[in-house]
Amino acid sequence: MSPISFLMQFGQATPVTVASLTGQTMESEIITRIMSAGPMVKGVLAILLLSSIVSWCIILVKFFQFLRASKNSGRFLDNFWKSRSLANLYAEATEFGASPVATVFRVGYQELGRVHKAKIDTKVAIENVQRSLRRSSTAESTRLYKFLPFLASCGNATPFIGLFGTVWGIMGSFHQIGLKGSANLADVAPYISEALVATAAGLAAAIPAVVFYNYFNSRLRLLETDMNNFSSDFVNILERDLVKAPESAQR
Repeated sequence: MSPISFLMQFGQATPVTVASLTGQTMESEIITRIMSAGPMVKGVLAILLLSSIVSWCIILVKFFQFLRASKNSGRFLDNFWKSRSLANLYAEATEFGASPVATVFRVGYQELGRVHKAKIDTKVAIENVQRSLRRSSTAESTRLYKFLPFLASCGNATPFIGLFGTVWGIMGSFHQIGLKGSANLADVAPYISEALVATAAGLAAAIPAVVFYNYFNSRLRLLETDMNNFSSDFVNILERDLVKAPESAQR
């Protein structure tokens, strides 16, 4: 059958709907097509379903993690600027356990205590505290970024996985056309709908993953900015205090 004659027969076919083919609603028809799909399409749909479930688990966990981190960091920074004693603030810092900024402060304060006991040069002491703050900030960024690459991979891969299932289903529909020698819509529509379900499933898995990956990345950048700004302010305070201490001693 030539392409032109196929199109002519396809266009002359009696219009039918999915509901009229089976007497079922659209939702039940989709479920029926999934259950009657071939092993390859079922495998594709299973992969997409698993990817979607894992993505939503990560989305929920990271959403509440970033929510607590942002809230506690804001509270900690308010206390930091109001506090008159770093020692008292360090004792209260455990109350902000989900805050990456509070964690950076605890690490920096612990390093400050070590260099103070060692009685090393002021410049070296400041450099040691700066290095500890950088390491802690990097560790907190890595902790917050954990599992986000899966969302990126899911957002990039699942549309193509769904497209693979669609192509495979359409190949089956053309195979049925070849076997029956007919391009009637009633004969090929079930196979085409089966194929398109894979595309829809791929998009359903990909869209939330992409949206929330970008959202979490933006929240992570804000927290990284807070940690970097706090580290700079903390070092500036230490420099002023450590410089004033020798001057007071000389007087």
